[in-house]
Amino acid sequence: MANVINLDRVSKAYPDSALLESVSLGLDEADRVGVVGLNGAGKTTLLRLLAAADEPDSGRVTHRRDLRVATLPQQLDLPPNATVRDVVIGAAWLPAGFDAEHEWAGDAAVRTVLDGLGLDRLGLDSTVGPMSGGERRRVALAALLVRASDVLVLDEPTNHLDLAGVRWLADHLVRHRGALVVVTHDRWFLDAVCTSTWEVGGGTVRAYEGGYAAWVLARAERERVAAATEARRQNLLRKEIAWLRRGPPARTSKPKFRIDAANALIADVPPARDTVTLHKLATARLGKQVYELSDVSLSYGKPILSTVDWLVGPGDRIGLLGANGSGKSTLLRVLAGTVKPDRGTVRVGSTVRPAFLSQELGELPLGARVLEAVEEIARRVVLGKREISAAQLAEEFGFTDRRLWTVVGDLSGGERRRLQLLRLLAAEPNVLLLDEPTNDLDIDTLAALEDLLDSWPGTLVVASHDRYLLERVCDRMIGMFGDGHLRDLPGGVDEYLSLLTPVTSTSNAAARPTKSDSRAAQKEMARLEKVVDRLTRREEKLHAQLAEHATDYEKVAALDQELRDVRAEREAAEEAWLLAAE
Repeated sequence: MANVINLDRVSKAYPDSALLESVSLGLDEADRVGVVGLNGAGKTTLLRLLAAADEPDSGRVTHRRDLRVATLPQQLDLPPNATVRDVVIGAAWLPAGFDAEHEWAGDAAVRTVLDGLGLDRLGLDSTVGPMSGGERRRVALAALLVRASDVLVLDEPTNHLDLAGVRWLADHLVRHRGALVVVTHDRWFLDAVCTSTWEVGGGTVRAYEGGYAAWVLARAERERVAAATEARRQNLLRKEIAWLRRGPPARTSKPKFRIDAANALIADVPPARDTVTLHKLATARLGKQVYELSDVSLSYGKPILSTVDWLVGPGDRIGLLGANGSGKSTLLRVLAGTVKPDRGTVRVGSTVRPAFLSQELGELPLGARVLEAVEEIARRVVLGKREISAAQLAEEFGFTDRRLWTVVGDLSGGERRRLQLLRLLAAEPNVLLLDEPTNDLDIDTLAALEDLLDSWPGTLVVASHDRYLLERVCDRMIGMFGDGHLRDLPGGVDEYLSLLTPVTSTSNAAARPTKSDSRAAQKEMARLEKVVDRLTRREEKLHAQLAEHATDYEKVAALDQELRDVRAEREAAEEAWLLAAE
């Protein structure tokens, strides 16, 4: 595979920070790269450099000749008077190299993309100006996806997509021909789409093979090694100081540091959530009743809730699943008491102390400093069995000493969302009602939030399109399908998605393999296993030969190319094995 974009010792700085320092990277024509890192670390800057939308301060960014790079930026500049048809089919806003109008304008592929991104309800003749930010973003994304491109550079493409939209986009990008670079905080999406990960932070970009799960393991191992190295360094310093004080040291043998990385990581894995204990704690804090909805109905032009009977008990951890506009936020507001039903009763337990996280940020004191905004709620907080100060709670959410004194009005959107969350927790509620809690949060903050929620002894109701969060912190899923009813989903997110695209019994019968099909698939699997085994052994030999000829540049180049070919062949064989297994 050939490189299509190269960064050679690239640096980029702004008046308040240096984001990238002497970064060298290469993007191959079939790479699928997920870009991760803290908010403000330089992810968007890296994307702009890759797309040649920004010039580096030093170093060089080179593109293959006639390279077509399609970019979805965070900030869109669409003509307000343009229609969906103008943007998606005409797409005069796209850079040179993309035709304005195509003979395939009426092609079914355009309709497939519009339907997949939920734009079929808008219509091709709707004007862009009055649309919401999320709708405009999906229209721009559709314009990119209906065209052939060599490189797709997408900044937060899953924002404003529901669970079905995220799954459709993942499936579409897996089939996309060409390179992909995507910044997203959706960890399920990273694992579903990406085959490598770039971690941006501290002025550098570290490259890892695999998606989110592989990156987490590699990062944990890197930090373990760094901690061990620092411990050895500190130990050497202590010995050196002791030698200076005592004179020549006694002759001692140096301890050898031997540890199997995988076993060390597995051994350090914290225990799973103790659901039974948390239920007992929640019952002690809440009693037996939390919420009871009886014959509740509510409509805003269309039915949101229709004669709903629903019980929420102590220690319940419920995820609300549904498309945008299905009523998830309204149901949370009914539970929080800020919206009254048209009919029916909502009984709330006498000991319930709810905290409602809305999608808006209006309740934050913009003139206060971060620490003052937290201490306005409480100076000391009990989380589980720990009592911590407001400053310690803020630190758990990424507000270091320097950031504690920042004025709230000067915080980024992600930082304000973090502050909103920790103010809720500082009030020590026993019921959390969270509406899209992961909006604008970086991956590290998401992990910290999930860690807190995982051990939180109360009732939890979460409305979210973040599949990773839902499956991590919730024990029960409730579906809202726009018909005013609540549906229990024992099969979780998978059951919800299958209900959106039901398969008839006839098509099931047609899709069921015959015995001869199964036998043929088993034979193919056995053959592919031998192929994978042979290619794996060949890879090992090539690695050994690369080490042996490390000083011979021409030999190394030839071996490296052969290794790439063998690896691609092995990956293709593994994918074929998976298809046969299915």
